[in-house]
Amino acid sequence: MMTYLYGAALIISVLALVHMAQRNYNNIDVYHWSILLMFPVIIASYWFKSQCTTPDAAYALICFSYLDSTFLFCMVFFYLLHNMGVYVKPWFKIILYGLASVQLLMVSLCYNTTLYYSSVNVHLSDTGTYVKVTSGPLMAFHYIYLAIMLAVMVCIALTAHVRRGKYSRWNFFVYYTLPVLAIILYIVEAAFDADYSLLPVLYGIETIVIALHYDKAHTHDISFIIADYNKKDEVNGYVALSMDGKYLSCNNRAHDFLPFLGGMRVNEKIPEDDAVGHSIHSLIKSFEEDGTYKARYSLGDMTCVCDISYFSLNQTGEHQGYLIRIQDGTEDQRTLDILSDYNKNLNKEVKEKTDSIIEIQQKIVLGMADMIENRDNNTGGHVKRTSDIMRIIIDEIIKRGNLDISEQYAMDIIRAAPTHDLGKLTIDDSILNKPDALTDEEYEIMKTHSVKSGEMVHILLDGVEEEHFVEIAYNVARYHHERWDGRGYPEGLVGTMIPLEARIMAVADVYDALVSKRVYKESMTFEEVNNIMLQGMGTQFDPNMKAVFLGCRDRLEEYYS
Repeated sequence: MMTYLYGAALIISVLALVHMAQRNYNNIDVYHWSILLMFPVIIASYWFKSQCTTPDAAYALICFSYLDSTFLFCMVFFYLLHNMGVYVKPWFKIILYGLASVQLLMVSLCYNTTLYYSSVNVHLSDTGTYVKVTSGPLMAFHYIYLAIMLAVMVCIALTAHVRRGKYSRWNFFVYYTLPVLAIILYIVEAAFDADYSLLPVLYGIETIVIALHYDKAHTHDISFIIADYNKKDEVNGYVALSMDGKYLSCNNRAHDFLPFLGGMRVNEKIPEDDAVGHSIHSLIKSFEEDGTYKARYSLGDMTCVCDISYFSLNQTGEHQGYLIRIQDGTEDQRTLDILSDYNKNLNKEVKEKTDSIIEIQQKIVLGMADMIENRDNNTGGHVKRTSDIMRIIIDEIIKRGNLDISEQYAMDIIRAAPTHDLGKLTIDDSILNKPDALTDEEYEIMKTHSVKSGEMVHILLDGVEEEHFVEIAYNVARYHHERWDGRGYPEGLVGTMIPLEARIMAVADVYDALVSKRVYKESMTFEEVNNIMLQGMGTQFDPNMKAVFLGCRDRLEEYYS
């Protein structure tokens, strides 16, 4: 049981690392990454320890587990001080890392002695392997080391109290609770002589929190935000604000241009009653309304020039706040212009690449439709008509608002319509174009086209199209012959188990099949088709589509007329 729990915590910590690695940040925070990399190593030591069978192996894994109270704690402490804007002198880092190294070496070098642990015993139970140790004489140094770590934690807490308002309290809380909870848990487990430790679970949870908190944490780190713009710029002042105008962080130079920053606290709104603060608010308002990104204001005898842009620390480019850069009016504004041009060029490049991808996607979809038309003229005409019908139905759905669909979803499902019968390319001509009724065996073969259609969607579109479109196209292709009452194919799905896009596609597919002439039947009148469609609402089709169908019936008939 505990082995599985530790294994789950290990998988979570590794997935969090993978998540962070795929965000593709231009700038790397050494503290965050060092902490995140430590977690899987520590959790792995507990996981292996829960499966080992010999005292020697258990002792070796115990040595690895000491990484948490040594190097991990040091990394967290230095990050907390960095977050509060406290410069840590090299000699202090050497001392703290030195103590951590001595502690770890002491445990490791006593491997074949009884100095640190006088005995190490491995016990097997139904929940896994647990290890019991008896302290040796050198164990006293461990408690002394922990006391030093506690003293450092107290000093950090006092520093945080003195510098309150100069850092993000939430960010401080996330990291400060890690060593606090770890030590509390260690003490409780030691007091109750617990067989298993819950520290790996704590580290697994912390890994998730830190990975998800990465972007938010760095909105309060001005050096991280401006790293791409000018890493050594001490001439310009930088101020980072949230999207609702709250103060996040600034560099030292900013205080010369914005005097009110001296009394500001993190996450406090910029004062509007201050003349300079009012100028900043006016700049934000103008920027949002008409794109004005530069402004001037007077501060005594000095004319300050400031510009504003969005900043984002994640790969999606989602705006996380405003970055305001201020300089003396007499200074060369070349750097500011470069920043502005950089943002404009970046937006232009993203738009051009997006337009190019959309164009490629459209060509792929049309190319697949041509493949079907070359295979079967009836099906080819059907492909084009169902695409047009889907647009009419989707327009009615959006107009009525009875089905909550996004603009992107609407666009994707219309574009996906031509892919729904791709699998018919695998059906033999003698079956596909047979003018008479199909035999049971032939019908079973014909039914395989929906599964083949889904497979071909992945073959043709994976790695070319965006994932959300591939998923919709796959669902349309595979499930458009499912029925609301569960008597459809290929899986016999019932009701809302059928993806919404497939339920919509089913209406367009059947309507066109009834209205159009096929090799095996004549076309039906609109009245006959409407009766069949309405009778099928709630059995063959989603009952929610009844109002949609009635709403767009006139447009459908006009299209076919």
